Amino acid sequence: MAAPLTLLADTAADLMTAGPVSIHGSATVNEAAAFFASRGFGAAAVLDAAGRPVGVVTKSDLLIHACGLAEGVEHVRTPVDSVMTPTVFSVRPDTPAASVVAQLVALSVKHLFVVDAAGVLVGVITPADVIRKLG
Repeated sequence: MAAPLTLLADTAADLMTAGPVSIHGSATVNEAAAFFASRGFGAAAVLDAAGRPVGVVTKSDLLIHACGLAEGVEHVRTPVDSVMTPTVFSVRPDTPAASVVAQLVALSVKHLFVVDAAGVLVGVITPADVIRKLG
């Protein structure tokens, strides 16, 4: 029988990946598409001018937007913040790791953002981050 797994982290800071991929809300849909293509990511936090997360944009958001456009309509100037999901789930770096895992499960989300006292994005936690800390 296998030994039970233990979470080898105390806080969100122990679980998070620092410096997560992000894009500003004023970036265009075309810029976001190029950003995803060049980096190989499928989602990014959308930040305001102060570096606070205001939403999440995914390749699916861009695809839905592109498919919804009439033929010949230019979307070069469409800002990311008009196609993003405007919901941000976040925790502070000192949030207990067990609480972080419970939130990921309860909210059924793939990204939980870590923000500092000013609300500035400092990290992201995904299920893969949690799995890396199981021992």
